[in-house]
Amino acid sequence: MAARRPDLLFLFSDQHTQKVAGCYGDPLVRTPNLDRLAARGVTFDNAYCPSPICVPSRMSMLTARHPSAQDCWTNDDFLASDRATWPHAMGAAGYRPHLISRLHAMGPDQMHGYVERDVGDHSPNYGGVARHDMGPLNDTNDPWRASLEISGPGQSSYQLKDMETADAAVAELEAIAAARRAGGSDPFCLSVGFMLPHPPYVAWREDYALYAGRIGLPSLPMPSPDHPWIEWWRANRGIAETDPADVLRARAAYWGLVTRLDVLIGKVLGALERLGLAGNTLVVYTSDHGDQLGERGLWWKHTFYEESVKVPLIVSWPDRLPPGQRRGQVVNLVDVTATMLDAAGAAPLPQAQGLSFLDVARDAAAPWVDETFSEYCTDTVPPWTGGMAVQQRMLRSGRWKLIHYNGYRPQLFDLGADPHELHDLAESPAHRAVRERLHQRLLADWDPDAIAADMRRRRLDKDVIAGWARNVRPADQHRWKLTPEQNWIDDRAAD
Repeated sequence: MAARRPDLLFLFSDQHTQKVAGCYGDPLVRTPNLDRLAARGVTFDNAYCPSPICVPSRMSMLTARHPSAQDCWTNDDFLASDRATWPHAMGAAGYRPHLISRLHAMGPDQMHGYVERDVGDHSPNYGGVARHDMGPLNDTNDPWRASLEISGPGQSSYQLKDMETADAAVAELEAIAAARRAGGSDPFCLSVGFMLPHPPYVAWREDYALYAGRIGLPSLPMPSPDHPWIEWWRANRGIAETDPADVLRARAAYWGLVTRLDVLIGKVLGALERLGLAGNTLVVYTSDHGDQLGERGLWWKHTFYEESVKVPLIVSWPDRLPPGQRRGQVVNLVDVTATMLDAAGAAPLPQAQGLSFLDVARDAAAPWVDETFSEYCTDTVPPWTGGMAVQQRMLRSGRWKLIHYNGYRPQLFDLGADPHELHDLAESPAHRAVRERLHQRLLADWDPDAIAADMRRRRLDKDVIAGWARNVRPADQHRWKLTPEQNWIDDRAAD
C-alpha cells in the first residue's frame, strides 16, 4: 500500500533575522517552541532570502523563481496571475491549499493558487491609495528614523493581527481533526503567515521587560570607511548617528516580538499535537528576510549583510527526517518551495529555479551545489528609497559572498574566515581571481542596466494603475481591519 501523502503546515514570519532564536545560538531570547521544533527536525544554518524586502521575496517564495525571472522586484510590483505557484502545484496534486493571514501580494490576485483564505493582509491591494493608519506608530514600520525613536513597550496592530492569525490556524486544525474523526482522509495544506517580528519595534510590556536592561548595544562596529552605497543609505535614512537609548529600546522590543511570535507559533504547534495531526505532517518554519538590528550602524533590511539576507529555516517531518540535526548547505527560499512540493509528491514548477533539498535534509552527505543568489532592485518612487534607484545582486558560493552594486565597486567576503563580514576583500590583489570568477557568474544571467530600463518602463504602467486606484478606490480583497486605536506606546518615564 502506498504511503499516505503528508500534511503540510507552512509557518512564514516577517523580518525574523536568523540569529535571534535559541536554536540559532542566541543565549538570551526565549523561543522554546521554535527550539522544540528544531530538536524534532533539521535546522539550516545558511538559508537565504531571494530579496531583502518583502514583496519580491514572498513572490519568489511562491514561484521558486528569483525576482528578475518574474519581473517582480519592488514592494509595489504585481506577480502575474499566470505565474504558476507552489499552491497551484499543490492543488494540481490533489491538495486544497489554505492560507491564513499574510501574503503581501499586490494587485487584484490575492490568492495566487490558494483556494481558501482567512484573516487577510493589513495593507491595501494597490499602490496610489492611502496606507494603513497606525496612529501614534505611523512611519515606524518602514525604514525611517522614527522607528527607533518611537520604540519600546506598547502595542501595534501587527501583534493583534498575529494573535487572530494563530486563533484562526487553531480553528482550522480543529476543523481538520473533526473531519478526520468523521472518516475524512484528505491531506491538508495550511500556510500561516505572521507579521511579527516586523517593526514597529514595539512589544507588549511583559515581553519587552524580559529584555530591557539585558540586551546590549550591537556588537559589530560601523566600518570606516564603509562601502559608498552603504554609507549613503545610512546617511539618507538618518541613522549615521543614533541615540544609544533608542537603540537599546528598539532592540529589546524586537527580542520581545520574537518571543511573542514564538508563543503564537507554539499555540499552533500545540494544537497540531493535541489534535493528533502531527504524525505525518511536514512542518516548515522560515521568514521572508532578516533585520540588521543596529549591527554596523544599520537597521531594517535592504542590504546583503548576513543579518538582513539570512533567514531561519527549520524543517520537521516525524519518521521521515532525522531529529535534532543541522545542515550547513547554502539554500534559499526558492529551494524551500521546491522541497515542499517534492515532499508532497507534487510535480515541480516548470519554470522553477529552486531545487529540492529533501535529500540533504535526510542525509548531510547528499549531493548539493552550495550556491544561491539574492536581488535588491528599486526605482525612486517609494519615499524610503531616498530618490535613488538601485540594481544590486548577491552571490553566495561556498565560503564566498560577492555583492554587485551597479555603479559602485563590489564587496567580497570570505565567510569561512570572516563570518561577521568585517573584512571586504574586493580590492585585495590576492583575491582578484576569485572576485572576477564570481563576478562573471553573478552577471551571467543578470543584466542590471536592462533591469533598470525594464523597471522604468513598467513604472509608466504602475503610475496609471496607481492613479486609477487613487480615484476609483477599488475595494480591497482579504483585508484585515486595522485601526489607529490598536496602536500605542507606553510612557517612557515608566521604563
